[in-house]
Amino acid sequence: MPDTPAGDIVTAAILVIGDEILSGRTKDKNIGYIAEYMTGIGIDIREVRVVPDVEAEIVAALDALRTRYDHVFTTGGIGPTHDDITADSVAKAFGVSIDVDPRARAMLLERIPEADLNEARLRMARIPAGATLIENPVSKAPGFTIGNVHVMAGVPNIMHAMLDVLAPRLGTGRKMLSRSLAAGLKEGDIAGPFGAVQKAFPDVGMGSYPNFQEGIGFTTTLVLRGRDEGRLDEAEAAVKAMLETIKAQHAQ
Repeated sequence: MPDTPAGDIVTAAILVIGDEILSGRTKDKNIGYIAEYMTGIGIDIREVRVVPDVEAEIVAALDALRTRYDHVFTTGGIGPTHDDITADSVAKAFGVSIDVDPRARAMLLERIPEADLNEARLRMARIPAGATLIENPVSKAPGFTIGNVHVMAGVPNIMHAMLDVLAPRLGTGRKMLSRSLAAGLKEGDIAGPFGAVQKAFPDVGMGSYPNFQEGIGFTTTLVLRGRDEGRLDEAEAAVKAMLETIKAQHAQ
């Protein structure tokens, strides 16, 4: 059963937590994965933030994002070390207590012998009061959901597994559809006419993405996005006609 009601448009933000991301020592691999995953199930990622391992920064970001969007996905900071403070920060943001959760402790015992379940490892079982666990098939230490905030690991393969567990619970909206067109022209050649097509289809998102290919030079890919397939078809036809007109003019 989804934890939020489905609607026409469902929005979300990603909050990446960790000094190692901001320092450049660790290269984030989660933002693109989550964004693509959410697009595929009908959730629009509208904002991404990266904050350090500082409680005040995490709480401030959570307070801003969870009131603005339907979902907030966090990654990082739920391990066993002293700088893993995400769970405590989330508890503070929601004004609830946090302690070792018997459910989470039992999950850890599926992988860790009780004799080895020391204070550091038990940190991974500390869950804010009232949260729902997000099972972790890889290393057993769970994430959790509280309100509309979904807290997951930063290690990519563990985060992927948690996301697969979490996704069926999420309220989703109508999927965003997209079309990509290789323009075969430089961006400056099509900017004006492309802008005119956009004005004719204000309900279809249109983007222009230049790139350079060795041996070919500069070229452009046009991307159209919308939820109404019929309107997307019409917009695509209009863009194709525009491109053909420009190419014919250049051939003269």
